[in-house]
Amino acid sequence: MKNSVITGTGCYIPTIVQENAKFSEHQFLNADGTPFPSSNDSIIEKFKSITGIEERRYATADLSASDLAFFAAEKAIANANVNPEELDYIILAHNFGDVKRPGAQGDMLPSIATRVKHRLQIENPNCVAYDILFGCPGWIEGVIQAQAFIKAGIAKKALIIGAETLSRVVDNRDRDSMIFSDGAGACIVEATDDNGSGVLSHATQTFAKEEAYYLFSGKSNDANSDPEKLYIKMLGRKIYEFSLTNVPLAMKIALDKSDVGIDAIKKIFIHQANEKMDEAIVKRFYKLFKKEAPEGVMPMNIHKLGNSSVATVPTLLDLVLNGQIKDQEVAKGDVVIFASVGAGMNINALVYKF
Repeated sequence: MKNSVITGTGCYIPTIVQENAKFSEHQFLNADGTPFPSSNDSIIEKFKSITGIEERRYATADLSASDLAFFAAEKAIANANVNPEELDYIILAHNFGDVKRPGAQGDMLPSIATRVKHRLQIENPNCVAYDILFGCPGWIEGVIQAQAFIKAGIAKKALIIGAETLSRVVDNRDRDSMIFSDGAGACIVEATDDNGSGVLSHATQTFAKEEAYYLFSGKSNDANSDPEKLYIKMLGRKIYEFSLTNVPLAMKIALDKSDVGIDAIKKIFIHQANEKMDEAIVKRFYKLFKKEAPEGVMPMNIHKLGNSSVATVPTLLDLVLNGQIKDQEVAKGDVVIFASVGAGMNINALVYKF
């Protein structure tokens, strides 16, 4: 039975640098519209201490999510040295489509994957392009789906992309707006006869009985704003507690399926959502095996890039593979875990051997 290997990666990091200090003039409001008693300086300082975010990247006004996705896709295709006409699938994870300007409705027709296929000028009609709306775990889920297609014998090569422009769906009156950023990451997944490398196992879960609306679209905290305009909203404390409880368990499920021991894990590429949360998740994961998390096991780029949702994991992977994250690298034979949590509430984890 065929297995799946990542043969190329690419990312696009937007050019606008939005530093924390640039939020000092914002008027942050509670969800009920009342002002915070704390000063912006103290709000920003506390935000940095919890999330680790010092700055984030925003896309220029002339670019949409599909543009960012195309740029990342081009790089991944070149890195893998594949002919785009030989792609069987283009799987594109996003959440809001092409948002042309802040506060505008997302455009998703045609699909963002179709727009990328068009930009790549792929003629092959058997290259199937479709979108995934799966919250922040969307890119990892795309890799899982590509693996399924390859194991089923209906695909040999797939392009998986995660792209988002969250800066255009945030409410500037909401403190949480400081978390989000823009970006895109992509990879090529190809079939291989080597069952000792590539995707070894995975776990995916959706919690919706109580958790479905921990992340949701809602109106601005400013009571005078247009009620028809919706922004990304989240119940931060509930997401934090949910993630700490459930993500380590999903990671363990995936690892147990792989027949790989915990000591073999070299790196954990986790969704760059919140530095303190990610550190706690990894510590709890190792605690399930009565182990301490090794130093340096979790690469991070959230400090400079913020939370770009589906783009965080593929962007982080590309930067590590290209030696752009200090003191972080992977070598042939290394086993890593990819993991993410996000709107849905969805969780997934994937064990991979280089």
